[in-house]
Amino acid sequence: MTNIFIIHGTGGHPGENWFPWLKQELENLGCKVIVPQFPTPQNQTPETWFEVFDKHKKDFNSDTLLVAHSLGGAFALRILERSPIKINAAFFVGTPIGVRPIKNWDGDQPFIGKPFNWTKIKSNCENMHVFHSDDDPFVGIGNGIELAKNLNADFTHLPSAGHFNAKAGYTKFDLLLEKIKSLLFK
Repeated sequence: MTNIFIIHGTGGHPGENWFPWLKQELENLGCKVIVPQFPTPQNQTPETWFEVFDKHKKDFNSDTLLVAHSLGGAFALRILERSPIKINAAFFVGTPIGVRPIKNWDGDQPFIGKPFNWTKIKSNCENMHVFHSDDDPFVGIGNGIELAKNLNADFTHLPSAGHFNAKAGYTKFDLLLEKIKSLLFK
């Protein structure tokens, strides 16, 4: 069985945006989907997020997929930096990596303030895909472009998609589901 983690961002929770819809769609395909609640915005650090994530360590294996939104993408990069195994795939949606403008610059620093080990991250993930919009009010598109370049990842630019959240109309994310399905059924 494929285990899929959906990781929310700052101020987020498992019941927002397209997360419940994607969870249901993937469970219908026979996947185990884990959507942890991370401490945010109070106590929002990589250390406190790893305390939550590590409770699910038994479900993190070579078939795992990470699906991460916003700051959750920066955390997914930190997971891949320290992973002892190579996972199947990671999907990054509106992820900040330190390219301004970033609306929550100060709050994101514990996650993005230290340089990423791109070599280690790439060695721990078979397939990577980056989604970003040109009108994201929280994370400038330069983050998505630079992230895809550093990862040698596929890049999907979706015009006028905002921050891929419910406010931007994203209670479903069909293109993301299609990309995930293409890996599950190859």
